[in-house]
Amino acid sequence: MSSQYIEDKYPHSEKFKFGDNDKLCTELIELVRIGNKTATCGALRDIESGNEAMPTIGRVDIVLNWDGTPALAIRTKSVEIIRFCDVTEEFALLEGENESLSGWQEDHKNYFERNGGFELQMELVCECFELVEIF
Repeated sequence: MSSQYIEDKYPHSEKFKFGDNDKLCTELIELVRIGNKTATCGALRDIESGNEAMPTIGRVDIVLNWDGTPALAIRTKSVEIIRFCDVTEEFALLEGENESLSGWQEDHKNYFERNGGFELQMELVCECFELVEIF
């Protein structure tokens, strides 16, 4: 898939990677491909600092493989700012990574601790999306 094709088809897209390492990125992309992952979240602080773009309802964004090549196109369906401590089991299960809210909390606590720090009250950007295209 050429980058020109992607730029032409999705001209206003943002590009991002899931996770913080190759293994996690690959696992999360596969969960989207098979339909198990229809949501994601990130720390609001990363968007406020300019490290990440705020998801926009209706925009199609490009999920990159760890090596930077395009993997998927997804369309944002909803965006909410929710404190970590207020994330519901319903949202946690939409992320497709865990089978319970407590499992989601443990994995995400560890992730945020590795990536800038964790606080129970930290605000998360919680996004639901649909798969548009697999590259």
